[in-house]
Amino acid sequence: MYDNIALITTISLIIIFSPFFAKFIKLPTTPIEIMFGSIFAYMGFLHEAHLFKIVAELGFLYLMFIAGTEINLKSTLKTPKELIRKIIIYLVILYAFSIAISLYFDLGKIFMVLMPLISVGLIATLSKEYGKTPWLALSMTAGAIGEIVSIGFLTLTSATIETGVGFALVQSIFSLALFLLFMFVLFRAIELLFWWFPSVATSLMPHEDNKEQDIRLSMGIFFLLVGAMLYLKLELAFGAFLAGIFIPTFFEHKKELPEKLASFGFGFLIPIFFIHIGSSFHLEALFMDGLITKALLITFAMTFMRLVASLVFIKDLKLVDTLLMGFSHSMPLTLLIAMATLAYNGKSISELNYYALILASLFQAIFITIIIKLINNYKIKQELAS
Repeated sequence: MYDNIALITTISLIIIFSPFFAKFIKLPTTPIEIMFGSIFAYMGFLHEAHLFKIVAELGFLYLMFIAGTEINLKSTLKTPKELIRKIIIYLVILYAFSIAISLYFDLGKIFMVLMPLISVGLIATLSKEYGKTPWLALSMTAGAIGEIVSIGFLTLTSATIETGVGFALVQSIFSLALFLLFMFVLFRAIELLFWWFPSVATSLMPHEDNKEQDIRLSMGIFFLLVGAMLYLKLELAFGAFLAGIFIPTFFEHKKELPEKLASFGFGFLIPIFFIHIGSSFHLEALFMDGLITKALLITFAMTFMRLVASLVFIKDLKLVDTLLMGFSHSMPLTLLIAMATLAYNGKSISELNYYALILASLFQAIFITIIIKLINNYKIKQELAS
């Protein structure tokens, strides 16, 4: 009983005070939550509990839901063909680098999928700090498409880990293909319905809403699609991600809704997921032979390949902005941790590689954030000098 009281109290205090520490040392809140989770677990204040794990899993699904709300499918589909072509080349370069690095350093096949991951989660936090700059606008567009590809690979990798290579995997892929076809038809049907009868959208989510219909409908869509993934035995995160895309795509009149949903998630459920991840990282692991070297290698490799690939956009952006865009994609914190956890639970990677990936994700979030700030300050000074 006292262990559970200590657990609840510790989680509550971490949630309350993490933003203050993050502000003081000028880092994103997420790495602070992970580090506190690890430190307090080492001190014995956090332990593995069934409810803690369940709420953390819900927090992860909600995080994927919030990631989906960053993507307006209509806007994404209107992206100029030339830019789409460059984004495809950018992604191909990332995956080519990933395959080459994984084979050269003998990291294992799973790293071919892990290293090119892109997540717009921390890019959104950069937007709050630096505003709608050209490099961030392009970063968000390319990141949105890259994240869709990453979530697709996450789903397929999850199915492969769970069922192995065989008939069961073919069934999973077939189920996924049918589900995507169904979702495409549903998206088109809803688009036509709202085009012919625009009042339907405002009826479902009215402008003046004192019954929180927007939150209720959002949560309904979230749980329905997660339930569909559960029934089809596919990765639940994919359903949560698709549910998030629904919100900005079909309810554009509720511009404040994604931020409203994110405020709830980042204030409650999502921090518990990161605290749980931190609690699973044992500080004694830092003394494992080769851990820090491997984590630094992963960090450097993932950053380097993105900087090289981002040169595809050098004609659209100047060199400094191109580098900033490349750095902004070098922090796939949420997806990298999610995929690493998935692979470790499925026994596809060793404990050393799991800890190395968690540590690399922290290095990326900390060092890249500082590097972006330094480059941006240098850029501002150069602009003022000229």
